[in-house]
Amino acid sequence: QVQLTESGGGLAQPGGSLRLSCAASRSSVELQVMGWYRQAPGKERELVATILEDGNAEYGDAVKGRFTISREKGKNQVFLQMNRLKPADTAVYFCLARNIVVIEVNDYWGQGTQVTVSS
Repeated sequence: QVQLTESGGGLAQPGGSLRLSCAASRSSVELQVMGWYRQAPGKERELVATILEDGNAEYGDAVKGRFTISREKGKNQVFLQMNRLKPADTAVYFCLARNIVVIEVNDYWGQGTQVTVSS
């Protein structure tokens, strides 16, 4: 089992920035994919960004050009730098870590951290 601990959520003004962090409890488990999803009230969970071990990243259309995902090599940690925040970015942000062993895929989720963008 892998537990994920998120931090960095909170309140920001439109146009402001926040940085989210997520750390896995076990560094010995290979997490081929790490990333972030978010869920706003009344909406489905949506992709924010994911990143592979080699640094290749994928972003949701709503955040491209404003958010940057990164991870530390050799450490099961992932970060999300959020710039030019909009009220529409208000949501609970969930950290995802994916372990793939041959054809077995294990997804681990954090408990979520609230991000609120409001003036």
